[in-house]
Amino acid sequence: MKKKILIIDDSALMRRVISDIINSDDRFTVSDIAVNGLEGFDLITRNSNKYDAVLLDINMPKMNGLELLEQLARNHIKLVVIVVSTVAKKDAKETIRALELGAFDFVTKPISFLETKGDIFRNRLIQCLTLATNQNLPITNSVIEETKPINKVRNKEILNKSKASKLIALACSTGGPKALQTVIPELPANMDAAMLVVQHMPEGFTKTLAARLNELSKVTVKEAENGDIIQKGVVYIAKGGYQMRLLPQASGEYKLSITLEAARNGLKPCADIMYESLLDSTFDEITCVVLTGMGSDGTKGIKQLDQKKRIYVIAQNEATSTVYGMPKVIKESGLVDEVVSLSEVADAITRNVGVH
Repeated sequence: MKKKILIIDDSALMRRVISDIINSDDRFTVSDIAVNGLEGFDLITRNSNKYDAVLLDINMPKMNGLELLEQLARNHIKLVVIVVSTVAKKDAKETIRALELGAFDFVTKPISFLETKGDIFRNRLIQCLTLATNQNLPITNSVIEETKPINKVRNKEILNKSKASKLIALACSTGGPKALQTVIPELPANMDAAMLVVQHMPEGFTKTLAARLNELSKVTVKEAENGDIIQKGVVYIAKGGYQMRLLPQASGEYKLSITLEAARNGLKPCADIMYESLLDSTFDEITCVVLTGMGSDGTKGIKQLDQKKRIYVIAQNEATSTVYGMPKVIKESGLVDEVVSLSEVADAITRNVGVH
């Protein structure tokens, strides 16, 4: 049976373009169309179980996309919502807010008519719909699975937390902005480590994401810049569209390298590249955290780290993951020390790295 899609967009051109793309795929059909959020909300409330996914514009008259998401949350209506947004900086803040409000993911809206006819937008939209309609909705009030530490084959000496030099390296993708909003604001300001974060996002959004998290958090959060010397209690978000590495300096400090280069496995930034850059570091322990996301990015790099470094691996559990891909793969690798719910991630990190 075809998946039924609701399109909510005030642009007649985009409604036509998106409809043609969806109807060209045998797995999907455009069930209804709304020209603003108010009309979309009326369709949703009258047909609560009708739609498998909603494609939602942000800037619309009468009720915008953010207001619609807020109404859905207020009325406890669970739907898979994909935001179709431009990459312009003026829209980045609204897109990040939409993800915080529970949007599944976002697709960059073309900024020219020529781009609407290209394969990039079509392929991204279909890929996102395919993933979204084959996933269960995130479970926010489920019974949490048992989260005792996993006893791995390798034994680790107990570190003296007050003297150890530590680093946190976190990877996430689909569902990541909302997950990061749960984790990072709960980290203590005197966290005894710096944190590197790879969140799969295009250029133009990670700076806004970092600024938003900084507003909410006790730790300092910033978009990583080339040449940054990392400091304890600071979270560095990898820049969208670039690759991030950590490089040791003769002074004993560590500097971030942010480079514009080819994607690896279609990813810029790529978590495997970040983890691989830590192979020659001198940290006493590296805490690797893998949260919600599609695919397996991070696992290969963490496997390489495990051969050379003392690592401690924390993975988000299935029940609280928007997409149980990346955390599932790292769990199945046998490298995970703890599988925890999203609300327990910050505490697991803090217990492992300590405070100063």
